[in-house]
Amino acid sequence: MDPDFIHELFAPFRPVTMKRMFGGAGLYAEGLMFGIVFDGTIYLRVDVASIPEFEREGSAPFVYPLAKAHAGRPSRHFWRLPVRLYDEPDELAVWAARALAIAERRGRAPHVPIKKKAPSKRPAGQRKA
Repeated sequence: MDPDFIHELFAPFRPVTMKRMFGGAGLYAEGLMFGIVFDGTIYLRVDVASIPEFEREGSAPFVYPLAKAHAGRPSRHFWRLPVRLYDEPDELAVWAARALAIAERRGRAPHVPIKKKAPSKRPAGQRKA
């Protein structure tokens, strides 16, 4: 997708930059990724509270087409920008602001590492009595 088109589309929101990544591009405002562009489609960051609004608009989640571990799995974090917003710049700015706020909250949330199971202390081949 043309960066000039993205800049013009999001102009009522604020300055937006695109950074190429994984066959698509990330959409950034104030240094935070609030959306992605993949295969000519824009997706905005979502949370549990915002997903129902995307569903009411007939939107769908981004589906990972390339990632080995995620191929074909819908994203929990990005949903397609509703088509009507391409022609409603003020409303698009509201949706983009919400996506940026979600990105800000995620950026401040503490990272909780996934606990890995400790390896067994028994030597290989030894059974429990």
